[in-house]
Amino acid sequence: MTQPIYAVGDIHGQLGELTRILDLIEADGGADARVVFVGDYIDRGADSCAVLDTLIAGRDAGRDWTFLLGNHDRMFDWWMQDYPRQEAYLPVELYWLHPRLGGDTTLASYGIEFTVKNRQTAVHAEALESVPQAHLDFIAQCKLSHETEDLFFCHAGIRPDVPLDQQTEHDLIWIRDEFHKVTTPHPKLIVHGHTPVDVATHYGNRVNLDTGAGYGKPMTAAVFEGRTCWTLTADGRVPLTP
Repeated sequence: MTQPIYAVGDIHGQLGELTRILDLIEADGGADARVVFVGDYIDRGADSCAVLDTLIAGRDAGRDWTFLLGNHDRMFDWWMQDYPRQEAYLPVELYWLHPRLGGDTTLASYGIEFTVKNRQTAVHAEALESVPQAHLDFIAQCKLSHETEDLFFCHAGIRPDVPLDQQTEHDLIWIRDEFHKVTTPHPKLIVHGHTPVDVATHYGNRVNLDTGAGYGKPMTAAVFEGRTCWTLTADGRVPLTP
């Protein structure tokens, strides 16, 4: 019998939703369930600090949890370096602390107030004092992808026609259109988040689990047995099919 593996969509600082999803997973698969988190743990939601505390506590308790890197997580990591590094992929008017991206709410979860009138140097210095090193280490240790015999997990998607073991970090955490428009099979079923959809969606060659937690909507978790999958609800498993 194939051992189930669970996947959790983007969290975006939503502690209550994370707690609900973890309860659903434990009810379905027990405390030893294998779980892959597809990234974007922080930003926009109010509880990024507490979300990271929860994930770290699970890891340290020996849970079989795998953490993937999301683009928001990397923006946080880059901004927290000794000299803040900005994401060149973004439009020129955007930066991590912009309310549209949600870095301001992440800092607020650590008790740091940011307004457009503040000097970024002062806010950065306060963040370096306030953000636990354990949180930065957690982000730094996140993987870019995870594979099983049938599945390939990543945050955003893959570059079509590039072997899975040759995908770039940039594509794995940022790609959208070039990946979404492909309807032919990939080497494995791709499980990802990054691009919000109204409900978890199976496209035949990929499964998108980002159901808009960054915008206050419910998170989603799915369970896979081979390539067969279900979403988890309070009433049990619901088949997720193309």
